[in-house]
Amino acid sequence: MEKKRPSQSSGIIGVIKKVACLDGSAPDTGKGKSKFTSSSITKKVCHGFHLVEGQSGHDMEDYHVAEYQKKKGHVLGLFAIFDGHLGDRVPSYLRDNLFDNILEEPNFWEDPKTAIVNAYRSTDKLILENSMQFGPGGSTAVTAIVIDGKDLWVANVGDSRAVICRNGTADQLTVDHEPHSERRRIEKQGGFVTTLPGDVPRVNGQLAVARAFGDENLKAHLSSEPDVRNVRIDSSTHFVILASDGLWKVISNQEAVDIVRPIKDPQAAAKRLTTEALARKSKDDISCIVIRFG
Repeated sequence: MEKKRPSQSSGIIGVIKKVACLDGSAPDTGKGKSKFTSSSITKKVCHGFHLVEGQSGHDMEDYHVAEYQKKKGHVLGLFAIFDGHLGDRVPSYLRDNLFDNILEEPNFWEDPKTAIVNAYRSTDKLILENSMQFGPGGSTAVTAIVIDGKDLWVANVGDSRAVICRNGTADQLTVDHEPHSERRRIEKQGGFVTTLPGDVPRVNGQLAVARAFGDENLKAHLSSEPDVRNVRIDSSTHFVILASDGLWKVISNQEAVDIVRPIKDPQAAAKRLTTEALARKSKDDISCIVIRFG
């Protein structure tokens, strides 16, 4: 993510598990499906992912989650893209901890929306309280929880996006939290939004999103409040695409859906999307997960 100008980062200690970035531009790719069974499952779920390091002059700062768990008799598909800036400490921590924090909320099964919002808040609070270890950086997030193949909960902060395909039509499930759209809130909190010629709008001239995890130096003017959307998965629901803005900068929602539709293998579909984004000269890290229902 080219959200801030790059800076040097030091070693990491304390509560953060430092994970090595991708080696060079080698892609991180794979696929999977749930091996769990449950009488309440209505649709099978499978996924594929493909992540490619960008050409922005810094190490890979995107991380993903794509896994399945069984809890309280329910089968969960957990998927996420975390697009970091100023280093990989915050996105790598989110990868390792955000879903655990969501599922450990006591009201998750009765009120998933409140649980997700509370977990986003508490996770951001922990990151800020440990800013000496996490450093100045931050991360966007888009998370998707599939419950028993029939219930989908999507949340996001920043501009990583989720798009669902229903009967061949793209529907954006997330909100791109851009500075110009939240200018009034930012200014009310004492910040400002700059738009320099040839550049995108930035909070205090630095960050190109209005909501993110971390970013201690800008937090007085940023929000970590997620937008949350619930969707029932039915016969019209074919797949969901999660991706970082490295893809969405150059490919529209409907174009992405049209590319994925004829490709049954979700890993091949995710790779095809990233390949197309590269062909369209996207320089940012590009991360993509395709979740198929059937």
